[in-house]
Amino acid sequence: MSRSRVVVVGAGFAGFQAARTLSRNLRDKAEVILLNPTDYFLYLPLLPQVAAGILEPRRVTVSLPGALPRVRLVLGQATEVDLAGRQVHYEGPEGDAGRLEYDRLVLAVGSVNKLLPVPGITEHAHGFRGLPEALYLRDHLTRQMELSASADSAEERTARRTFVVVGAGYTGTEVAAQGALFTRALADRQRVGHIGVRPRWILVDIADRVLPELDRRLSDTADRVLRERGVEVRTNTSVKEATATGALLDDGDDIATRTLVWCVGVRPDPFVSEVGLPVERGRLVVDSRLTVPGHPEVFACGDAAAVPDVTRPGEYTPMTAQHASRQGRTAGHNVAASLGRGVPQAYVHHDLGFAVDLGGVKAAANPLGVALSGPIAGAVTRGYHLAAMPGNRVRVAADWLLDAVLPRQAVQLGLVRSGSVPLDTASPELARVPGVPFKES
Repeated sequence: MSRSRVVVVGAGFAGFQAARTLSRNLRDKAEVILLNPTDYFLYLPLLPQVAAGILEPRRVTVSLPGALPRVRLVLGQATEVDLAGRQVHYEGPEGDAGRLEYDRLVLAVGSVNKLLPVPGITEHAHGFRGLPEALYLRDHLTRQMELSASADSAEERTARRTFVVVGAGYTGTEVAAQGALFTRALADRQRVGHIGVRPRWILVDIADRVLPELDRRLSDTADRVLRERGVEVRTNTSVKEATATGALLDDGDDIATRTLVWCVGVRPDPFVSEVGLPVERGRLVVDSRLTVPGHPEVFACGDAAAVPDVTRPGEYTPMTAQHASRQGRTAGHNVAASLGRGVPQAYVHHDLGFAVDLGGVKAAANPLGVALSGPIAGAVTRGYHLAAMPGNRVRVAADWLLDAVLPRQAVQLGLVRSGSVPLDTASPELARVPGVPFKES
């Protein structure tokens, strides 16, 4: 008798946990296949530390074959789901086409950069959803600081040392906080021909405060740390237009800069809207057991799924890593139950709190609803990340220790160029390579 086949599409927080849960629960009862463009799981919350030179890139990646030894990894980008034929079509990393048959399907394709109709944004801004974007930003910040030191005019020096971050949510706040420390360290090292122009960081958001989704106390803590660090926080403000040499704000301020980091949020991967199933604001409609109505063989979780929030009737769970991880486990459990292992369960989760790393020993956190700030919050935040990571804990802790006692290595690696990380892409985890097919959103 042939074994059942379960295909999991996507290896983000939801997909990784779904595949791991399935491999543990089903063992020899079914074959678990994981379709993903890369061979690693990316721990997104620590990505700003990669851009700031604190962590090496491999520290925030966990090998999928190593972490999921009983799961068959297939490298590729899903292009189509044939619901009638129960097949997933995909494009491999070298442009080859393939297909996977399934008895059960878990869609966990995650999210991509959220775009707004702002002139020039897609051409001149860069997002922050994947490792290539973080590596590009790290090189870019270093390059701008170095080019500013040799610039002929004061205007160019100032522009190259001006960095604009749009979006004051988790990612934008951490990028601005970590980036300010990083560029300050770079400026302090430019002893020869020191130009005396301090780096300028500007954080812009249309909301009335930073971290608007968090408790006011945490928001105030983050705002205070940013301002103490010299970051200009512009609330109730948005970008009206972006160019190669500046950003025009809707308050009329035209900021000369060569750096525009787009962190306004995320949107579900556009792939889910092409599957042919009902969606809610771009997310697949599922029931509380993460099953697609009318298709008991199809499950969805994470940012790609509109999961009912049973703790807040009438609402959907927010698109956070905390929910995605737990939804992945629930989806894995329920898929196994549908194959005779266990009893299906509804997804229920109360937020355990949030943590925002602000660089150095500063952080803002509210574990279990207890608001913390300063070094205590910093220790809690890093402890949380170490506990949440499915691997590389010792290496991450070692990098943190080395960063505390040694100066950061600030060199351009030149691995990712600007054109390799377009903002308008359905694949932020992949850098565009000349001559290789690239799927646009």
